[in-house]
Amino acid sequence: MRWWDLEPVLELEHELFPEDAWSPGMFWSELAHSRGPGATRRYVVAEAGGRVVGYAGLAAAGGLGDVQTIAVERGQWGTGLGARLLTDLLQHATAFECEEVLLEVRVDNTRAQKLYERFGFEPIGFRRGYYQPGNTDALVMRLTVQGTETTDG
Repeated sequence: MRWWDLEPVLELEHELFPEDAWSPGMFWSELAHSRGPGATRRYVVAEAGGRVVGYAGLAAAGGLGDVQTIAVERGQWGTGLGARLLTDLLQHATAFECEEVLLEVRVDNTRAQKLYERFGFEPIGFRRGYYQPGNTDALVMRLTVQGTETTDG
């Protein structure tokens, strides 16, 4: 993801997460940490037909990775795009020498939970009232990266 991707990314962000969309400043801050030898972030976009149809981001520090966001345009659901974006993030978690990767997912988003479970993420707890408005809980999931086998598919 580069600065010129931000306008279409923000459009998709507001379409998919209208009540708790990230601000432009949040994306700019993340991108500021995604380049150079001291990079601690990985942000990618997926394009189809010359337009952004998905994006994902990972933060890494001290052996711990955190999936910051994964978003896929509704018309791309079921195509494997979310899995490809997550695969990219996990490859970079390994490159960042992360031992574990954490993420939060809405408790009512079973589609995303199933994707994460396919990759080996396991539930470890909840964050009560994490998503606003609506006071929806987040399920916290963890994947152990180092010392585990990974499979394709």
